[in-house]
Amino acid sequence: MARCCIHPSILSADFANLQSELHRIRTADAVHVDVMDNHFVPNLSIGLPVVRRLQEVSPIPLDAHLMIADADRWAPAYADSGVASVTFHAEASVAPVKLARDLRERGAKAGLALRPGSAVEPFLDMLEELDMILIMTVEPGFGGQEFLDLTLPKIRRARAAIDASGLDVKLQVDGGITEETIWRAADAGADVFVAGSAVYGAADPADAISRLRTATGQ
Repeated sequence: MARCCIHPSILSADFANLQSELHRIRTADAVHVDVMDNHFVPNLSIGLPVVRRLQEVSPIPLDAHLMIADADRWAPAYADSGVASVTFHAEASVAPVKLARDLRERGAKAGLALRPGSAVEPFLDMLEELDMILIMTVEPGFGGQEFLDLTLPKIRRARAAIDASGLDVKLQVDGGITEETIWRAADAGADVFVAGSAVYGAADPADAISRLRTATGQ
């Protein structure tokens, strides 16, 4: 399996000092930027103007995770902001194939996210339209939740489908990722790991990122 990627979640950062917080995790592969609208999920975080500014100052790529309603309407603007990847929720899109193509045409990688209770099978036929699948390992909306082991069989099924397709599609997990849980997701087939408090809650984020990589066993 290819080298794992660690994407610290900015949701756990100090929102009063986001530029310096980005530099604290510059050894990571990308920063996971949680966009929440208080409609699709019961929480409100940051929106497009902040993402645009983060894109201008970040030393590492931005991985935008849109936990927003009406993704078909709003997601393309995030691709236009120059972020490396835009992930939208399957549950918030009416035309996911069209949206994924639109994101790619605008220069961003396209990701599809699924809540813990959403099946992956209905979306496997569109693998060639995607660069990443995100399996939520907690209910989206808040950081600090415990990893849901019930998502592991879905991760395994997604990995099997990706491997069978021969396509270069990343398999990301987000929620409750720590040194104690990351190996379970890696063993199930995930190769991109979002970690919030496990990184930003550490005295040395760079060391925490290194330990997470080691803990995957990849």
